[in-house]
Order: sequence, then structure tokens, then C-alpha cells
Amino acid sequence: MIKKYTCQNGVRIVLENIPTVRSVAIGIWIGTGSRNENEKNNGISHFLEHMFFKGTNTRSAREIAESFDSIGGQVNAFTSKEYTCYYAKVLDEHAGIALEVLADMFFNSVFDEEELKKEKNVVLEEIKMYEDTPDDIVHDILSKATFGNHALAYPILGTEETLETFNGDKLREYIYEHYTPDNVVISIAGNIDESYIKDVEGYFGKYESKFTRKEYTTPTVLAEKLSRKKETEQAHLCIGYNGLKLGHEQIYSLIVLNNVLGGSMSSRLFQDVREQRGLAYSIFSYHSAFLDNGLLTIYGGTASNQLNTLFETIQATIAVLKKDGITERELYNSKEQLKGSLMLSLESTNSRMSRNGKNELLLKRHRSLDEIIEMISNVTLDTVNNLTKSIFTDHYSVALISPEGDLPKNLMC
Repeated sequence: MIKKYTCQNGVRIVLENIPTVRSVAIGIWIGTGSRNENEKNNGISHFLEHMFFKGTNTRSAREIAESFDSIGGQVNAFTSKEYTCYYAKVLDEHAGIALEVLADMFFNSVFDEEELKKEKNVVLEEIKMYEDTPDDIVHDILSKATFGNHALAYPILGTEETLETFNGDKLREYIYEHYTPDNVVISIAGNIDESYIKDVEGYFGKYESKFTRKEYTTPTVLAEKLSRKKETEQAHLCIGYNGLKLGHEQIYSLIVLNNVLGGSMSSRLFQDVREQRGLAYSIFSYHSAFLDNGLLTIYGGTASNQLNTLFETIQATIAVLKKDGITERELYNSKEQLKGSLMLSLESTNSRMSRNGKNELLLKRHRSLDEIIEMISNVTLDTVNNLTKSIFTDHYSVALISPEGDLPKNLMC
């Protein structure tokens, strides 16, 4: 059972008691990410995430790490396009310590200039590492091809140029503008009772901000074809189709469709591209849902001289899927896979904390397990097949990284 509580200042707390475990996962979720940035401060959400671990008024970076190591806990953070999360997982007896340290990081980070300088170099190395993984960076190029100059196209890590401009004042200004109480959710899951909500409120229920955040602007979904010439062993290809936004009524039909298309080893793409034709080791599809739109992405990596064949094979697989639809067996298997994944995720306090935090932050609602199972069960052949025809149109974006940089010859523009 999920308990919800809203503090007087607007901070929301969600707590799920799981008495059968001995751990507690605590997450601070903030509704800000690279989408909330601009060309001049791109990457600041991610850099701020790093700096929260670099020392407070009373703890050094080492002491923050030791606070969790000494109790056998874990602490980490991540940044996405629309949210940032700082989280910890500890034994239930140490839940109070974890909360106190996370709150200290959240409110009392000092952003020391020497630490800023060192961490800029760390993130710069992270950017360079990312540049050395073309199968990752091609997805950022696809975002650019799909969303153009909109903030959804910005890389989460930022750039070397923007990174150099960050200082303590800019970080504090960004916190003031985006870490507002109404934009923060504290999610807790594990062996903890409702009295813990009062502990959370004691730390997070009093701070205020009068800043009014800007409303999101919905991007125009483009169909650009972008390529980058880079010395790689493979050609890395991404194709992007317009998907569905978070909370859309057909979202589970789309998840079923994605599973059938490229979400598993039995999927159409895996069987056609890898098993039947041996064109790629890595071939898959996935759907990214944002607050006001979505993107269904297909990725494949192959030798440059097989790029055209790979693209043709992907398009042929989609054409058959549109023409004939999915089968009853595929529908059944995909729905059962979804249910199984959902059930297995409930065994992890981290997964429950994340699910509850994202649901509260982005959707402001929580569906029960029975409701979700019912929604999955209600997916039909017709809903999936109709979605297939509406998503897979000639309006798609393409991103490519290869030694030659030449796009597939038979692209439909």
C-alpha cells in the first residue's frame, strides 16, 4: 500500500511499506533534466548531480562516501532528460542515517571552487568516454535528428564548452529555479513504517522558493537524416518514429508492439536481422516516453558494406508487420513477458522506489498491480495493429555513425 503525503511547502512524499525485506530505498526526485536547460547551460543538471557528492558544510566528499560505506549502504544519482534522482539503499536500521546524509547533500553542498575544477575534469573524461562509444552517442544524434533545436535534443552530459562555464553561482541559481518544493518528490520503499514520513518532512517540509518555473514547449517532431564520419569498426544506425507520451491510454499496446518488433531475442528484428541473415550482433528497439511525446527507436550495428542491407531488412520487417499485423501467439507471449517483468521488479526495493517516485513526479498517480495487469490484459490484436500503422509511417528520423558517413541509399525522405 502506497502512502502519500504533501508537506506544507509542496514537497510530496510517497512511502511503500514492504515488511518482508530488511532494506530501505530512499530517492529524492526532482523534475528537471537536460530538457530544462538552454544552449548556454546544457549539462548543468548532470554536473550538479556530480557536485552534490563533493562536500557539504560539515562533510567532505570522502566523509559522504564513508557515511554509506560504514553502514553497508549504497548511494548514487542519475540524470535524464526530464528528471534527476539522488538515491540510497541501506539496511532498515540505518534509514535515519541515510536520510540525514541525503538531506545534507541536498541543502548544504558548498560547491567549493577546487572541487568544481576537479569535477569538471571528471565530467570531461565522461564526455570523452561517451565519444568513444559510438553505439551510445548515435542515440544522441537521433535526438537531434528528431527534435532539432528543441531542448529534448540536448545531450544530458552537455558539452566541453558549456561545462567550462559552470561555477558555484550558476549551480545555486539553477537549484533556486528548478529544485523548488513543488518540483520535488521523496520516494521511500522498504521495511519502514509511516512514522518515517514525519522524519522526511522534518528535513524537506520547510524550505521555500518563490520562483515560477517555465512551462514546457512541445517539440515539433522532425524527420531529419544525420550522419557522422568517425573511425569505427561498424556502422551504427538508429531509426526514430514518433511514439506516445507518458500515461497515454495506448502505452501498453505500444510496449507490446515494441516487444514483438525488437524488445527480445524472439522479436521480429532479432530473428530477421541476426538469426536469419547474420547481419548484426546487436539489433533492438525501445520506446522513450516523455511528458508530451515519445520516440520509438530502432538500433542496429553492422559492417559498413552491409549497411544498406541492414536498413532494407529493417524496413522489410516493418512492412510485413504493418501488412499482416502481429500473431495471437506474439500477443500472448508479449503480454506474459510484461506481466513477468512487472512481478519480478516488485521484488526490489530500488525498483519500487523508482516506480513510485517517477509516477508521482511525472504522472501524479499510482496504479495498483491489479490495475496494471488489467491494462496489459486489455491489449488486443486490433489495438496493437492499429498502432503499428499509425507509428510506422514515412515520417522518420535517422542517425548514423560510420567510417564513411554515408547514409543508406534508399532512405525515404
